[in-house]
Amino acid sequence: MNKLSIAVAALLLAACAKPTTLNLCPANGQDDVNPDTRLVITFAGAPNLGEYGKIRVFDAADDSLIDSLDISIPAGPTEGRTYGPECDYISVPYDYSRSFVPTNRNTLPGTPSGGAEPTSRDMQLTIIGGFTDGFRFHPVIINGNSATIYLHNNMLEYGHKYYVTIDKEVFSEESFKGISKGEWSFRTKKSGPADPYNLSVEADGSGDFNTVQGALDAVADFCDKTTVISVGEGDFEEIVYARNKTNVTIKGKGMNKTKVHYANNEVFNPHPLNIKTNEKRGTYPSRRAAFALDNCHDIQLYDMTIATDSYGQAEGLLLNGERIACYGIRVIGSGDALQANGTIYMENCEVEGDGDTILGRGSIFAYRSTFKNHGGPLSWVRNFKPDHGDVFLECHFEGTKDNPADFGRVNINYGQSYPDAEFVLLNCTTRHIIPQGWSSIAHQTCTMLEYNTKDADTGMPVDYSQRHEYSRVLDAEKDSVTIANYSNPAYVLNGWEPLSLIN
Repeated sequence: MNKLSIAVAALLLAACAKPTTLNLCPANGQDDVNPDTRLVITFAGAPNLGEYGKIRVFDAADDSLIDSLDISIPAGPTEGRTYGPECDYISVPYDYSRSFVPTNRNTLPGTPSGGAEPTSRDMQLTIIGGFTDGFRFHPVIINGNSATIYLHNNMLEYGHKYYVTIDKEVFSEESFKGISKGEWSFRTKKSGPADPYNLSVEADGSGDFNTVQGALDAVADFCDKTTVISVGEGDFEEIVYARNKTNVTIKGKGMNKTKVHYANNEVFNPHPLNIKTNEKRGTYPSRRAAFALDNCHDIQLYDMTIATDSYGQAEGLLLNGERIACYGIRVIGSGDALQANGTIYMENCEVEGDGDTILGRGSIFAYRSTFKNHGGPLSWVRNFKPDHGDVFLECHFEGTKDNPADFGRVNINYGQSYPDAEFVLLNCTTRHIIPQGWSSIAHQTCTMLEYNTKDADTGMPVDYSQRHEYSRVLDAEKDSVTIANYSNPAYVLNGWEPLSLIN
């Protein structure tokens, strides 16, 4: 090969080096992309996120700026806030009504609702599910060699061609020279799903949506017709928040095949400085869960894992509504792994977390489900009459060998007490649970009942002799009516008779 040929070959190699080191998804020039797509760059090696620079998306038709992410802006808080005595519950029920669904396209993130303080825009902020106060989020998440870019929700539309530019400073890699106009473009689908009541979600973009949130956003508020959302195998790293959804069924492919998760908690997405959450009905919604259904009714969740990747007050799943059923759902969280407010049915589920694994002011009926705790109370039940509390039929409870758990606590919380709290175990098994059963019961009027509890390892009845004085062990004959009542989901769930898949 002569010197000229060698020089030409070197130039060709240099020209090809840039595109071969980056794998773009959607691919450059790709058509039929879902508007809720993430932007993914896979590098030859593990990338590092830079300290500044911008990621921009433009409409190719007129070069108008559609979205911009400034990497120099922090994702969210890393330390908890101090709340003063003026922080209290809202005086009137939170208003869920809306004449349109606010999005980042038509509403400024941080716009307050329910009397809250405006959410500061000095950190990353996006509207999810129409919650105008907004959520903190990570604009870029790096896993291995891949960097996933999270645009502000709902910014892309059907039937548009977009192009992406990325400043070279966004990734502190010598080989990354940035992405300029003409190097990364794609075109979204011409229109939405052909069947709006049967939606599919696939992480690779082969379904109607790339994200669970995208599919829920496509469901009209208070829809009378059932919408089925089928979620494929894969890892869905996203905050999911939906409100005012009814008659929706979300089906995964199995606990070990479909996972929805995010690193969210009370520090990252705290409640406003002037408003408390969780304690009372109708109060300001919480934003700290990985997956939240808020003011939603007649919902069914099937066959997936829902988890938070954070510690502290960090629910994997937060449910606020009526007639919500979970089948084959694994919930992983930290303090308050599962928050349940309303009427909730669980069957063949798994819940794992730290202290107060279950928190809520509603009614839960759990059947043949497993609840694990890394040490501490498995629950903090806060129901008031006439609502029932939490009832467990043929379930399993487990702590750890070195740090045994307890069934729960009923504390007086900053002056608020729960004299009507209920926690009932029927035909359950236990492992590594303290002899007292409950760690604290503040009121003798609380309904803490237990029947036929057995040791999971020996199959023998547990020793009740050290149980808390305010709890009660039921007798098969004397308490037969009570046992029968609490074995009936409709008795616990205000007349609702959920479908059982086991019997």
